[in-house]
Amino acid sequence: MIQIYKYGEVPNSEIFARESATDHVADVVAGIIADVRANGDKALFAYTKKFDKADLRSFEVTQAEIDEAFAAIGPEFAAILEEAAENIRTYHSQQVRRNFIISEKDGVVLGQKITPIARVGMYVPGGTAAYPSTVLMNTVPAKIAGCPQLITVTPPGADGKVDPAILAAAKVAGADRIFKVGGAQAIAALVYGTESIPRVDKIVGPGNAYVAEAKKQVFGKVSIDLVAGPSEILVVADAACNPAIVAADMLSQAEHDKMATAILVTDSFVFAEQVSAELERQLPLLPREEIARASIERNGKIIVAENDLMKAIDIANEIAPEHLELCVDNPFDYLDKIKNAGSIFLGKNCPEALGDYFAGPNHTLPTGGAAHFASPLSVDDFVKKSQFTYYSAGALEAVADKIAYFANKEGLDGHARSVLCRFGKL
Repeated sequence: MIQIYKYGEVPNSEIFARESATDHVADVVAGIIADVRANGDKALFAYTKKFDKADLRSFEVTQAEIDEAFAAIGPEFAAILEEAAENIRTYHSQQVRRNFIISEKDGVVLGQKITPIARVGMYVPGGTAAYPSTVLMNTVPAKIAGCPQLITVTPPGADGKVDPAILAAAKVAGADRIFKVGGAQAIAALVYGTESIPRVDKIVGPGNAYVAEAKKQVFGKVSIDLVAGPSEILVVADAACNPAIVAADMLSQAEHDKMATAILVTDSFVFAEQVSAELERQLPLLPREEIARASIERNGKIIVAENDLMKAIDIANEIAPEHLELCVDNPFDYLDKIKNAGSIFLGKNCPEALGDYFAGPNHTLPTGGAAHFASPLSVDDFVKKSQFTYYSAGALEAVADKIAYFANKEGLDGHARSVLCRFGKL
């Protein structure tokens, strides 16, 4: 059963505590990375057989397999994928950065140049569930950014095939090449390249503890989006809400994995008890009950700020959740009060699942409190910004002494001389 806390009656350290995975995978991951770096495809084949039980002869997905995938998912789901992708395109198109030039001073031109990242690796998790939604969310913004080559990696099943929904989503989103490889070994392949898989400049996409650790270890050799932790939802709800709906929204994230976090913050203890009862009623209805129950009992909590909805907002800001549902009437009245959240869902008709699949905003989000400083995946993640400067001789001469003075204040005489020597001032 979920724990109920009265705010102010227990230490905040207990209320705000997050349980993290305790698996120590760093050494294992380091070994896998080193093996793939040294042995390329040979190591990938071995790990794929060991971890995925798939005995592959090649990694790249063929056009025939993509065609087979579309046939398998059927026209209805294909149409839904297309519509979801279009919603994502519409939203993310508003994020496109543009070059700019400033030339307000004589002889001076300043500017910014936007360049898409040349080659991006998209990691799509497998394991307990397939996530075509992740394919769309990772790939569509990169396509909008103009990245020339998008490489998708995802683990195969024991039959050597990739889930057809993932393949179809990759095609709809605009993936250029798709490879059947997952885990830390896939991350290593993207970083160093193998005989089959090209190296990339950036890796995005969530994964299990091994994938997350691999991304940590290779950061600096390539760029990464973020190190995603278990999924989180925090619902702020008042007593006028339907407890069955709130419980269902919490379980929508609890079913992801046993380490997921589902939190309710409310201004009513009676409502808290009603939601707790609803959770117990609904859990047995879920096919993934075992996973969801472990999540609710391990990391789930209900926090009661009695008769104080603004305090509930403050608590939400302190936790800084991945997904925040503001399940109240007139939610726009409170939007400015939300400071720390990955994605905000406004009102009683906006379940988090809407954002996962269809609305358009990205579902790759900061977790573990990282919303205090981090943002959702966006078009910005797939471009580089270069700045440029031009000064004419006259424009430089006009400020040469000021630059030299500044440089000398920092004790960097060479900097000063590099300016002054152009005008015979040494």
